[in-house]
Amino acid sequence: MRDARAMSEALRELIDIAGRHARGRRTATAIPRVSIGRSEVTTAPVAGVWGSGILFVLQGAKTVLIGDRALRYNPASYFIYTVETPTISQLVEASVARPYLAIGFTLDLQAVAALLVEHEPALGGDGFSTSPVNDDLLDALRRIMRLLDRPAEIPVLAAALERELLFRLLQGPQGGKLRQLARADGHLSRIGQAIAWIRTHCHQPIRVRNLAQIAHMSEAAFYRNFKAATAMSPIQYQKQIRLLEARHLLLAQPGNVASVAFAVGYESASQFSREYARQFGAPPGRDAARLSAAGEAAVEVI
Repeated sequence: MRDARAMSEALRELIDIAGRHARGRRTATAIPRVSIGRSEVTTAPVAGVWGSGILFVLQGAKTVLIGDRALRYNPASYFIYTVETPTISQLVEASVARPYLAIGFTLDLQAVAALLVEHEPALGGDGFSTSPVNDDLLDALRRIMRLLDRPAEIPVLAAALERELLFRLLQGPQGGKLRQLARADGHLSRIGQAIAWIRTHCHQPIRVRNLAQIAHMSEAAFYRNFKAATAMSPIQYQKQIRLLEARHLLLAQPGNVASVAFAVGYESASQFSREYARQFGAPPGRDAARLSAAGEAAVEVI
């Protein structure tokens, strides 16, 4: 860090801005593609799906399980999600005095692609590790979030400030992931096409051969790149998507476990119940009742 004191001041300002503008556990802001997460309590593990985006944790701590990989967000760290990814997340540090605070950005891939014409990002690094923010990145994030206190300036300045933020991310240790994602012929973009097919057809049997054709890869290359992007195999990915979809259906149709099992593609209701309990820690009916009673507490905090 060029100036640790300046970085600390920037982080304190960001915490103040995010805390003042947070409304509940998840807040969509007036800045396009920007949201705020806030919680004064730790949480139990919550399953969900993250789309392409960036999560910056400002205060508190969060763990995220993706396939067989575990992430830990400490204050002033971030991670870039490149494809729609089933996750199990848990807030592990949060209190009334020091609430968990985070900022989420949905990626604008066209803006990233435009930057690639002018800039070659860094390569290398572990695709499943969080990264510490540096002072340049933190300053860019702070200037974007300041717009919440000057909403009339958002239409004029937000796009330019977002472009700078993306530039700083491209320079960082996860910049190579952004490059691959924004390139139409990159392996992440092609894996994303196969994932979109799985999401739309999760109730149907899948074959790696067919998915590889969608991604325009050999079967071996597809399997390797899919595992690198999601930390799970295609079959494991489909299973998690099926179980998440079943969870949503059970909340809408309580007590109808067998029909939900068949609706998401299971041929055996008993197998569905076993896998559901293994994933969520309780049988389908009991889990749905718990979620209904928990209300907002069961919603993932970004």
